[in-house]
Amino acid sequence: MPLYITSLNSGSNGNCYYISNGEEAVLIDAGISCRETERRMIRLGLPIRDVRGIFITHEHTDHTRGAEVLSRKHGIPIYITEATYRHSRLNLDPQAIRPFSPGSPVHIGGLRVNPFPKWHDASEPHSFTISSNGLTAGVFTDIGTVCEQVIHHLGQCQAAFLEANYDEEMLERGRYPLYLKRRIRGAEGHLSNDQALKLFTTHRSPSMQLLVLSHLSAENNHPQLVHELFNQHANGIKIVVASRYEETELFCILD
Repeated sequence: MPLYITSLNSGSNGNCYYISNGEEAVLIDAGISCRETERRMIRLGLPIRDVRGIFITHEHTDHTRGAEVLSRKHGIPIYITEATYRHSRLNLDPQAIRPFSPGSPVHIGGLRVNPFPKWHDASEPHSFTISSNGLTAGVFTDIGTVCEQVIHHLGQCQAAFLEANYDEEMLERGRYPLYLKRRIRGAEGHLSNDQALKLFTTHRSPSMQLLVLSHLSAENNHPQLVHELFNQHANGIKIVVASRYEETELFCILD
């Protein structure tokens, strides 16, 4: 049974990633409105009833904005750590909250969702891999430092959403204030194109089929620039750049 994945939106204006085995589906983050999430899923032919859980990576609003309404309207449980919920602006039905712990997989039908900690400027940030029938997709965004957890889990993936947030020269020459440039470059900030490329070329799985470059900065990166950079090192892996304005196509990952 294949995995189906798409980015419904990716960027500082909202992040939402869909992974399914064709029967059950999960969303990693819900950073766009409920209405826009529904519209984009309808355009892709994806029924919202298949979504059995929303997993929140951290409390920043570009990852949580639509979670409350989606959960209430469609009865979808929210998987979130206690600290992340406490620091978020969410007001969830207590019955909808499902705490999780790093290293303790969550099983939703035939999907196995594995949370692991990462470095980012949030209270308790996590990333996730999602596995089914021997296939694994991972969401690796909002990462300040490439730690052993990130390296290990990327090496298990046949498909991945990987942050390539900024081009170093564009950030340096751009209009952001110095404190914000330092935050982005910092150990709890975001991955540059070059950092993401090194991670991809050094630690990707030999069985990787698809890389979706994600969470690009609108100010300090450009889709064509990063696509060309990674395509030079793809070795047959399909390279896609996720949009901050619309969904990608629905990709099918086969064993």
